[in-house]
Amino acid sequence: MKTSIPVYDICSLTNNTEDDILINRFAAYLAKHKNLFIPHKHSFYHLVYFTQGSGSQTIDFEYVPVKPHQIYFMVPGQVHNWNFEGNVDGYIINFSAGFFQSFLLKAGYLDELPFFSGIVADSVIDIPVDVQANAIALFEQLVTEHDGNKPLKADMIRATLLKLFITIARLTPAQRNAPTYNYTLLRNFQKLIEKNYTTLKLPKEYAELLFITPNHLNALCNAMLGISAGEVIRNRIALEAKRLLINRELTVAEIADQLNFADNSYFTKFFKKQAGVTPEEFRRNNQK
Repeated sequence: MKTSIPVYDICSLTNNTEDDILINRFAAYLAKHKNLFIPHKHSFYHLVYFTQGSGSQTIDFEYVPVKPHQIYFMVPGQVHNWNFEGNVDGYIINFSAGFFQSFLLKAGYLDELPFFSGIVADSVIDIPVDVQANAIALFEQLVTEHDGNKPLKADMIRATLLKLFITIARLTPAQRNAPTYNYTLLRNFQKLIEKNYTTLKLPKEYAELLFITPNHLNALCNAMLGISAGEVIRNRIALEAKRLLINRELTVAEIADQLNFADNSYFTKFFKKQAGVTPEEFRRNNQK
């Protein structure tokens, strides 16, 4: 029995030498990688567009029903697994963090896209009927380009992927409705949490880094996310705790130490308040 969660890179999922990008039809991909139905992580960006199928999946321990013309996005480090029913097909794209770096002057461009936030609610999108044909056409172009050998192949893939990302981003409420300043400020807050959640745990510490007041930060989070700034921070810490608890090689005390809790008892109280169960109960419930 495996005692730790598998982490896959693109090299382990393809025989191609172009290890920064993988594009495939989803049914063919599933046939090759049957082991991906158990919980696992990726070291790369990942997206799937379902054209047919049903069942469910979990992304960072959140249940998500699967249905046709749904697309989901994941960033490196997220945990997920599939539980499909019947035949499933569509398109899958995996690409490394460096795939766009030599192509875009704006290094953080992908981070600004709402579906690459790492927040499950923002990352699973139902494609409206009037956009479905265009989305499928873009995926078909990507498959054809990936399987071919034309000059400037990688750049054409990058350009087509960007067109797909912009098409999907235009569907999201964050892009349609949020003032640019507020959205940028929220994303900067989320990026700071991602870098510092083990050491900075109070809203005032992040507000100082953002050059705003704690009240401003709290009002921003309540207006855009419906929760306080403190809850945003605590949710990220709890998520990392869940990811670490899946790795059965780590004791609860070691996880508490990794997350900078003063002791195991304090970590257990924090986790139970956030998740509704103790770390040990969560681990038992997610045993595979």
